[in-house]
Amino acid sequence: MEQNSQYQNISREQLELKLGEQLNALISASHALNVRTAAAFDSSLQPAAFLIVRWLFSYGPTSATALAESTAMDRSSVSRLVNQLKQSGYVKSETHPHDKRGILLSLTELGRNKAFNALEHKGTEFYDRISKCTDSQLINFIETLKFLISQNSD
Repeated sequence: MEQNSQYQNISREQLELKLGEQLNALISASHALNVRTAAAFDSSLQPAAFLIVRWLFSYGPTSATALAESTAMDRSSVSRLVNQLKQSGYVKSETHPHDKRGILLSLTELGRNKAFNALEHKGTEFYDRISKCTDSQLINFIETLKFLISQNSD
């Protein structure tokens, strides 16, 4: 990592621009990693389908409406992607146990296993990157991100 002394004679505006550059680089790298992870799951599917898989893997069974809201996708896109995931054997739908009119979507065993493997690879790449950081650098990064995120929710 670069030394703090490198930034001592830079204006606030230039510092903010440099921060923006680094945040954009982080977002781009994160997106690229997500796309590679989606391809590791199933390269024949669109990366957006893996958002649905990842959500179901993390949170469990849910409705298509809840998936659309949680992933910020429109319902027609979720429906199309869920149908592709069903045809591939990754997702199943079942009648809601408390509302016979409702449908719950969940991962099949195949879907869970493939998601686990894809996410394990993603985690390995992430941990390889942060393994070069000192504990102090990680703490500073965590606190800075928490600060930036909390400012966004006000």
